[in-house]
Amino acid sequence: MKVTHRDEWRVMVTLKPRRPADLGLTGLDDLAEFVAPSGPITVAVLPRRLGSLGWVSMSDRLASRDIEGDYRRRCDEIAAELRSRPHVAEVEVTCTETHVCSHCNLRWEELTAAEAADPRSRIDEHSVEGEPVCCDKAIDEFRDARGIPAEAGEPA
Repeated sequence: MKVTHRDEWRVMVTLKPRRPADLGLTGLDDLAEFVAPSGPITVAVLPRRLGSLGWVSMSDRLASRDIEGDYRRRCDEIAAELRSRPHVAEVEVTCTETHVCSHCNLRWEELTAAEAADPRSRIDEHSVEGEPVCCDKAIDEFRDARGIPAEAGEPA
């Protein structure tokens, strides 16, 4: 079975600065003119670690029972705060998703339609698009769930 891990949470912010203060350059209005960038500026805002409590630091696992949900909520709070700023044009919460097999813990890969049609890429004539390629247990589970016969030479 495919297991998805989400980490590296961040809030991507697109800024359209109109004046130096929008970039944190304060106190320059009397001394300098501001030339706005030709296009928007995109930066990543990273949430503070869940285990970073200021006075003590611990692992995220000790600080939370729902690490993914807590990071999502923390990023949503950051995004809501940023959306209220006048020079913020766009805000998006993102993360990195990694898919692994629950049986062998290898990166999850599936047969493409072209691979399933190519006898050199298939296990047998019953191989189909979407079938995992990492281990026999994943293939057996996939085929059993869809009523596809087990691998040729395998007990049913």
